[in-house]
Amino acid sequence: MLTKAPRGTKDILPSESYKWQYIEGLIREICDVYGFKEIRTPGFEHTELFLRGVGESTDIVRKEMYTFTDKGGRSITLKAEGTSPAVRAFIEHNLYAETQPTKLYYITPVYRYERPQSGRLREHHQFGVEIFGAKNASADAEVISVAMTLLKKLGLNNLELRINSVGCPVCRKNYNKVLKDFLKDNLEYLCDDCKVRYEINPLRVLDCKVESCQRITKDAPLITDYLCDDCKSHFEELQKYLDIMGYDYIIDPRIVRGLDYYTKTAFEIISKDIGAQGTVCGGGRYDGLIEECGGPSMPGVGFGMGLERLLLTLEQNGIEIPKPEGIDLFIAYVGEEAKLFTFALANKLRFNGLKVERDNMDRSLKAQMKYANKLNAKFAIVIGEEEMKENKVKLKNMRDGSEVEISIDEIEQRIKNI
Repeated sequence: MLTKAPRGTKDILPSESYKWQYIEGLIREICDVYGFKEIRTPGFEHTELFLRGVGESTDIVRKEMYTFTDKGGRSITLKAEGTSPAVRAFIEHNLYAETQPTKLYYITPVYRYERPQSGRLREHHQFGVEIFGAKNASADAEVISVAMTLLKKLGLNNLELRINSVGCPVCRKNYNKVLKDFLKDNLEYLCDDCKVRYEINPLRVLDCKVESCQRITKDAPLITDYLCDDCKSHFEELQKYLDIMGYDYIIDPRIVRGLDYYTKTAFEIISKDIGAQGTVCGGGRYDGLIEECGGPSMPGVGFGMGLERLLLTLEQNGIEIPKPEGIDLFIAYVGEEAKLFTFALANKLRFNGLKVERDNMDRSLKAQMKYANKLNAKFAIVIGEEEMKENKVKLKNMRDGSEVEISIDEIEQRIKNI
């Protein structure tokens, strides 16, 4: 057990981490041009935050949270999703008093005790964006655009955007009554989870993936037929923004998302090449969450995207993340004096921005050059007593084997100019 990672977790080794760095770099670039600023919240929060924020009828709260009592007797939960902690920070640091909207993004590990499977781990990593303070449907369209931009820049083009409106507390109250009346006759055939959802939040029954529940809800009344004027107008406005951006979309009444805080817009983005398990992003609006968590009455909208699921989707679509280029220079040495000299030289060149490696294993010269090839070095030099004395080296191009004699002082500029 000592040498095995806990079940549901995974080491990200150097052979894979470059993919993460590439995606995270692209995320930061996109968020920057859209005006989102990064927020980093703690890895654990007071349990009450998730109970109130995520909702007690959700699978996350009922089954999946890592909750414990700390030595001070406080109930603490590892971060189970990204929105509630961002809302808590928004309130705690009075960000609501600043000019709105507040546009935040995060890349964070989250923890859920669920059955490990492909693309779904107990510790996984989530990219999310939030816009606080904007009630206009243009904010909803903007967060969708962020997600679509990332996915398309990664090469995922066969995407399906599914949208819905889950209404507001006013119109949802009426719809919940109609939905409960519809489900009542088939209550005994619902799965155990949906029997609980029926009592607490019947809308969530529509989100169930159990086949028997899906058969029952197939002909359920549509929430879009029960929207109040404000919610209907908001949903129509969202569609206009999506149309003007040229995004194709499907209105899907089953898109209600798995968290209780959603109001009005709910959406999912699916990779059509994968099918049912191809949801790579989900989000929506949560106009009551900030107030529910103790802040002022302010709207919010955002999404979450699992990076493990995203990487799996790229792999299943045959999309390869570009591998990083090799090092700029490998410095081989012969003799004890050169060993010290090349250590200092490598340090100086690294400080000035070159990717430089040298041997720390006392290899022979032949073995050092073999190591340089393994590191995919662009150039290599060999420094011994004579090179130090003459202040000259042969700069070898490791791609074509050509060599040019230059002074040691020229190395940096010569490599940077090539």
